[in-house]
Amino acid sequence: MKRNDFLKFIPLLLTFQAFKPLRNLEYLTNKEFNSDLMPVLFLGHGSPMNAIEENTFVKGFREIASTFPKPNAIICISAHWFTKGTFVTAMDNPKTIHDFGGFPEALFNVQYPAPGSPELAKKTQEVITQTNVTADFDWGLDHGTWSVVKHLYPKADVPVIQLSIDYTKPAQYHYELAAQLKVLRNKGVLIIGSGNIIHNLGLVDFRNINKPNYGFDWAIEAHSKINGYLREKNYQPLIDYAKQGKAFQLAIPTAEHYLPMIYTLGLQVKGDKMMLFNDELMAGSLSMTSIKLSE
Repeated sequence: MKRNDFLKFIPLLLTFQAFKPLRNLEYLTNKEFNSDLMPVLFLGHGSPMNAIEENTFVKGFREIASTFPKPNAIICISAHWFTKGTFVTAMDNPKTIHDFGGFPEALFNVQYPAPGSPELAKKTQEVITQTNVTADFDWGLDHGTWSVVKHLYPKADVPVIQLSIDYTKPAQYHYELAAQLKVLRNKGVLIIGSGNIIHNLGLVDFRNINKPNYGFDWAIEAHSKINGYLREKNYQPLIDYAKQGKAFQLAIPTAEHYLPMIYTLGLQVKGDKMMLFNDELMAGSLSMTSIKLSE
Protein backbone atom coordinates (compact mmCIF):
# COMPACT_ATOMS: atom_id res chain seq x y z
CA MET A 1 0.00 0.00 0.00
CA LYS A 2 1.31 3.45 -0.96
CA ARG A 3 1.86 6.02 1.81
CA ASN A 4 -0.89 8.35 0.55
CA ASP A 5 -3.36 5.47 0.34
CA PHE A 6 -2.46 4.39 3.88
CA LEU A 7 -3.03 7.94 5.21
CA LYS A 8 -6.47 7.94 3.59
CA PHE A 9 -7.19 4.62 5.31
CA ILE A 10 -6.38 5.84 8.87
CA PRO A 11 -9.69 7.71 9.47
CA LEU A 12 -11.60 4.59 8.45
CA LEU A 13 -9.50 2.47 10.81
CA LEU A 14 -10.07 4.86 13.70
CA THR A 15 -13.78 4.92 12.97
CA PHE A 16 -13.91 1.11 13.06
CA GLN A 17 -11.98 0.96 16.33
CA ALA A 18 -14.30 3.54 17.88
CA PHE A 19 -17.33 1.62 16.67
CA LYS A 20 -16.12 -1.81 17.80
CA PRO A 21 -16.87 -1.33 21.52
CA LEU A 22 -20.35 -0.09 20.63
CA ARG A 23 -20.98 -3.29 18.69
CA ASN A 24 -19.82 -5.32 21.67
CA LEU A 25 -22.32 -3.49 23.89
CA GLU A 26 -25.24 -4.02 21.56
CA TYR A 27 -26.51 -6.97 23.55
CA LEU A 28 -27.13 -4.62 26.48
CA THR A 29 -28.06 -1.32 24.88
CA ASN A 30 -30.19 -2.45 21.93
CA LYS A 31 -33.73 -3.04 23.23
CA GLU A 32 -34.51 -5.03 20.10
CA PHE A 33 -31.66 -7.47 20.67
CA ASN A 34 -32.62 -10.74 22.31
CA SER A 35 -30.57 -13.91 22.31
CA ASP A 36 -31.81 -17.42 22.84
CA LEU A 37 -32.44 -17.88 26.54
CA MET A 38 -29.14 -18.61 28.25
CA PRO A 39 -29.02 -21.38 30.84
CA VAL A 40 -28.32 -20.81 34.52
CA LEU A 41 -25.67 -22.80 36.36
CA PHE A 42 -24.89 -23.68 39.92
CA LEU A 43 -21.36 -25.09 40.16
CA GLY A 44 -20.16 -27.02 43.18
CA HIS A 45 -16.65 -25.59 43.21
CA GLY A 46 -15.08 -27.68 45.97
CA SER A 47 -11.38 -27.32 46.72
CA PRO A 48 -9.38 -24.52 45.06
CA MET A 49 -7.15 -27.33 43.76
CA ASN A 50 -9.85 -28.09 41.20
CA ALA A 51 -8.45 -25.09 39.35
CA ILE A 52 -5.28 -27.00 38.44
CA GLU A 53 -6.15 -30.66 38.88
CA GLU A 54 -7.68 -32.98 36.32
CA ASN A 55 -10.61 -34.93 37.75
CA THR A 56 -14.19 -35.91 37.02
CA PHE A 57 -15.53 -32.63 38.40
CA VAL A 58 -13.54 -30.31 36.12
CA LYS A 59 -14.38 -32.64 33.24
CA GLY A 60 -18.03 -32.07 34.14
CA PHE A 61 -17.52 -28.29 34.05
CA ARG A 62 -16.00 -28.49 30.57
CA GLU A 63 -18.70 -30.81 29.28
CA ILE A 64 -21.53 -28.60 30.52
CA ALA A 65 -20.02 -25.57 28.75
CA SER A 66 -20.16 -27.49 25.47
CA THR A 67 -23.96 -27.81 25.72
CA PHE A 68 -24.83 -24.14 25.12
CA PRO A 69 -23.59 -21.17 23.06
CA LYS A 70 -20.69 -19.06 24.24
CA PRO A 71 -22.14 -16.20 26.32
CA ASN A 72 -21.66 -12.48 25.77
CA ALA A 73 -20.72 -12.10 29.44
CA ILE A 74 -20.92 -13.86 32.80
CA ILE A 75 -22.30 -12.82 36.19
CA CYS A 76 -21.04 -15.01 39.02
CA ILE A 77 -22.49 -15.14 42.53
CA SER A 78 -19.66 -16.64 44.58
CA ALA A 79 -19.74 -18.00 48.12
CA HIS A 80 -16.52 -16.11 48.73
CA TRP A 81 -17.90 -12.58 48.37
CA PHE A 82 -20.15 -12.34 51.42
CA THR A 83 -20.84 -8.70 52.26
CA LYS A 84 -23.04 -6.34 54.22
CA GLY A 85 -25.09 -4.88 51.41
CA THR A 86 -25.00 -5.83 47.72
CA PHE A 87 -22.08 -4.98 45.45
CA VAL A 88 -21.15 -5.60 41.84
CA THR A 89 -17.64 -5.49 40.37
CA ALA A 90 -17.43 -2.61 37.90
CA MET A 91 -13.78 -2.45 36.85
CA ASP A 92 -12.45 -3.03 33.33
CA ASN A 93 -9.85 -5.59 34.39
CA PRO A 94 -10.67 -7.52 37.58
CA LYS A 95 -7.72 -9.01 39.42
CA THR A 96 -7.39 -12.72 40.19
CA ILE A 97 -7.83 -13.08 43.96
CA HIS A 98 -6.03 -15.95 45.72
CA ASP A 99 -8.27 -15.97 48.78
CA PHE A 100 -6.95 -19.13 50.45
CA GLY A 101 -3.87 -20.44 52.20
CA GLY A 102 -1.81 -23.60 52.59
CA PHE A 103 -1.94 -24.70 48.96
CA PRO A 104 0.92 -25.32 46.47
CA GLU A 105 2.65 -22.37 44.83
CA ALA A 106 1.35 -23.54 41.46
CA LEU A 107 -2.17 -22.60 42.56
CA PHE A 108 -1.09 -19.11 43.62
CA ASN A 109 0.56 -18.65 40.23
CA VAL A 110 -2.71 -19.08 38.37
CA GLN A 111 -4.06 -15.93 36.77
CA TYR A 112 -7.43 -15.68 35.06
CA PRO A 113 -7.27 -12.39 33.12
CA ALA A 114 -10.86 -12.23 31.91
CA PRO A 115 -12.03 -8.66 31.25
CA GLY A 116 -14.69 -7.09 33.38
CA SER A 117 -17.73 -5.25 32.08
CA PRO A 118 -18.60 -1.89 33.65
CA GLU A 119 -21.56 -1.78 31.27
CA LEU A 120 -22.98 -5.08 32.53
CA ALA A 121 -22.35 -3.95 36.10
CA LYS A 122 -24.40 -0.82 35.41
CA LYS A 123 -27.16 -2.87 33.79
CA THR A 124 -27.20 -5.17 36.83
CA GLN A 125 -27.64 -2.13 39.06
CA GLU A 126 -30.55 -1.01 36.89
CA VAL A 127 -32.47 -4.29 36.82
CA ILE A 128 -32.15 -4.93 40.56
CA THR A 129 -34.68 -2.59 42.11
CA GLN A 130 -35.14 -4.55 45.33
CA THR A 131 -32.09 -2.93 46.91
CA ASN A 132 -29.28 -0.51 46.19
CA VAL A 133 -26.42 -2.22 44.37
CA THR A 134 -23.07 -0.48 44.85
CA ALA A 135 -20.39 -0.48 42.14
CA ASP A 136 -17.14 -1.98 43.49
CA PHE A 137 -13.70 -1.25 42.10
CA ASP A 138 -11.54 -3.16 44.60
CA TRP A 139 -12.61 -6.81 44.66
CA GLY A 140 -12.02 -8.75 41.45
CA LEU A 141 -12.55 -12.47 40.76
CA ASP A 142 -12.24 -14.70 43.82
CA HIS A 143 -11.55 -18.43 43.60
CA GLY A 144 -15.24 -19.27 43.77
CA THR A 145 -15.40 -17.69 40.32
CA TRP A 146 -12.11 -18.16 38.50
CA SER A 147 -11.39 -21.73 39.67
CA VAL A 148 -14.49 -22.95 37.83
CA VAL A 149 -14.96 -20.42 35.02
CA LYS A 150 -11.42 -21.14 33.79
CA HIS A 151 -12.61 -24.66 32.88
CA LEU A 152 -15.64 -23.32 31.02
CA TYR A 153 -13.67 -20.66 29.10
CA PRO A 154 -9.93 -21.34 29.41
CA LYS A 155 -9.01 -18.50 27.04
CA ALA A 156 -10.45 -15.95 29.52
CA ASP A 157 -12.16 -14.27 26.56
CA VAL A 158 -15.62 -13.77 28.10
CA PRO A 159 -16.19 -10.70 30.34
CA VAL A 160 -16.89 -11.67 33.96
CA ILE A 161 -18.39 -9.67 36.80
CA GLN A 162 -19.30 -10.74 40.34
CA LEU A 163 -22.40 -9.96 42.38
CA SER A 164 -21.94 -10.18 46.14
CA ILE A 165 -24.21 -11.92 48.66
CA ASP A 166 -25.64 -9.76 51.45
CA TYR A 167 -25.12 -11.82 54.61
CA THR A 168 -27.70 -9.79 56.56
CA LYS A 169 -30.60 -11.11 54.45
CA PRO A 170 -32.50 -14.44 54.53
CA ALA A 171 -32.69 -16.95 51.71
CA GLN A 172 -36.14 -15.76 50.59
CA TYR A 173 -34.68 -12.30 49.97
CA HIS A 174 -31.93 -13.74 47.77
CA TYR A 175 -34.39 -15.91 45.85
CA GLU A 176 -36.49 -12.83 45.03
CA LEU A 177 -33.46 -10.68 44.19
CA ALA A 178 -32.21 -13.30 41.72
CA ALA A 179 -35.54 -13.24 39.91
CA GLN A 180 -34.88 -9.64 38.90
CA LEU A 181 -31.86 -10.78 36.87
CA LYS A 182 -33.91 -13.06 34.60
CA VAL A 183 -34.10 -10.41 31.87
CA LEU A 184 -30.34 -10.72 31.34
CA ARG A 185 -30.70 -14.34 30.28
CA ASN A 186 -32.22 -12.99 27.04
CA LYS A 187 -29.16 -10.81 26.48
CA GLY A 188 -26.70 -13.69 26.21
CA VAL A 189 -25.57 -13.40 29.83
CA LEU A 190 -24.64 -16.61 31.62
CA ILE A 191 -25.42 -16.39 35.35
CA ILE A 192 -23.53 -18.76 37.63
CA GLY A 193 -23.91 -19.51 41.32
CA SER A 194 -20.74 -21.00 42.79
CA GLY A 195 -20.59 -22.75 46.16
CA ASN A 196 -21.40 -26.19 47.58
CA ILE A 197 -24.86 -27.32 48.62
CA ILE A 198 -23.47 -29.52 51.41
CA HIS A 199 -20.45 -27.82 52.95
CA ASN A 200 -19.28 -28.65 56.47
CA LEU A 201 -15.51 -28.17 56.52
CA GLY A 202 -15.34 -28.81 60.25
CA LEU A 203 -16.38 -32.44 59.73
CA VAL A 204 -14.33 -33.28 56.61
CA ASP A 205 -12.90 -36.82 56.76
CA PHE A 206 -9.42 -36.21 55.37
CA ARG A 207 -8.57 -39.93 55.63
CA ASN A 208 -11.18 -40.66 52.99
CA ILE A 209 -10.92 -37.50 50.93
CA ASN A 210 -10.30 -39.49 47.72
CA LYS A 211 -12.96 -42.13 48.36
CA PRO A 212 -15.57 -41.86 45.57
CA ASN A 213 -19.05 -40.60 46.47
CA TYR A 214 -18.46 -40.92 50.20
CA GLY A 215 -20.76 -39.21 52.68
CA PHE A 216 -21.72 -39.51 56.34
CA ASP A 217 -25.25 -40.72 57.09
CA TRP A 218 -26.54 -37.18 57.68
CA ALA A 219 -24.95 -36.00 54.41
CA ILE A 220 -26.56 -38.87 52.51
CA GLU A 221 -29.92 -37.96 54.04
CA ALA A 222 -29.58 -34.25 53.24
CA HIS A 223 -28.33 -35.00 49.73
CA SER A 224 -31.31 -37.27 49.02
CA LYS A 225 -33.86 -34.80 50.33
CA ILE A 226 -32.31 -31.77 48.59
CA ASN A 227 -32.11 -33.56 45.26
CA GLY A 228 -35.70 -34.66 45.67
CA TYR A 229 -36.88 -31.10 46.25
CA LEU A 230 -34.85 -29.93 43.26
CA ARG A 231 -36.29 -32.52 40.90
CA GLU A 232 -39.83 -31.80 42.13
CA LYS A 233 -39.20 -28.04 41.76
CA ASN A 234 -40.39 -27.77 45.34
CA TYR A 235 -38.13 -24.90 46.34
CA GLN A 236 -39.77 -23.57 49.50
CA PRO A 237 -38.24 -26.23 51.78
CA LEU A 238 -34.85 -25.36 50.27
CA ILE A 239 -35.44 -21.67 50.96
CA ASP A 240 -36.54 -22.58 54.51
CA TYR A 241 -33.52 -24.88 54.92
CA ALA A 242 -32.99 -23.98 58.59
CA LYS A 243 -36.35 -25.60 59.43
CA GLN A 244 -35.63 -28.96 57.78
CA GLY A 245 -34.06 -30.84 60.69
CA LYS A 246 -30.69 -32.05 61.93
CA ALA A 247 -29.32 -33.38 58.64
CA PHE A 248 -29.84 -29.99 56.97
CA GLN A 249 -28.29 -28.20 59.95
CA LEU A 250 -25.14 -30.30 59.60
CA ALA A 251 -25.11 -29.96 55.82
CA ILE A 252 -25.53 -26.17 55.93
CA PRO A 253 -23.85 -24.92 59.14
CA THR A 254 -23.32 -21.53 57.49
CA ALA A 255 -25.13 -20.02 54.52
CA GLU A 256 -22.41 -18.64 52.25
CA HIS A 257 -21.85 -21.77 50.13
CA TYR A 258 -25.55 -22.64 50.00
CA LEU A 259 -27.06 -19.31 48.96
CA PRO A 260 -25.52 -19.26 45.44
CA MET A 261 -27.75 -22.27 44.73
CA ILE A 262 -30.77 -20.25 45.88
CA TYR A 263 -29.83 -17.58 43.30
CA THR A 264 -29.81 -20.23 40.60
CA LEU A 265 -33.30 -21.41 41.56
CA GLY A 266 -34.59 -17.83 41.63
CA LEU A 267 -33.52 -17.42 38.00
CA GLN A 268 -35.64 -20.26 36.71
CA VAL A 269 -38.31 -19.46 34.13
CA LYS A 270 -41.30 -21.45 32.93
CA GLY A 271 -40.12 -24.19 30.60
CA ASP A 272 -36.70 -24.63 32.17
CA LYS A 273 -35.61 -28.20 32.69
CA MET A 274 -33.22 -29.17 35.47
CA MET A 275 -30.09 -31.26 35.01
CA LEU A 276 -27.92 -32.37 37.92
CA PHE A 277 -24.28 -33.19 37.19
CA ASN A 278 -21.11 -33.81 39.25
CA ASP A 279 -23.67 -35.18 41.70
CA GLU A 280 -21.35 -36.79 44.24
CA LEU A 281 -20.63 -36.59 47.94
CA MET A 282 -17.02 -36.39 49.03
CA ALA A 283 -14.93 -36.50 52.20
CA GLY A 284 -18.01 -37.31 54.26
CA SER A 285 -19.35 -33.79 54.62
CA LEU A 286 -19.26 -32.12 51.18
CA SER A 287 -21.21 -32.41 47.94
CA MET A 288 -20.09 -31.41 44.47
CA THR A 289 -23.63 -31.44 43.08
CA SER A 290 -24.03 -28.94 40.25
CA ILE A 291 -27.14 -27.75 38.40
CA LYS A 292 -28.01 -26.61 34.92
CA LEU A 293 -31.36 -24.95 34.24
CA SER A 294 -32.25 -24.50 30.58
CA GLU A 295 -35.09 -24.76 28.09
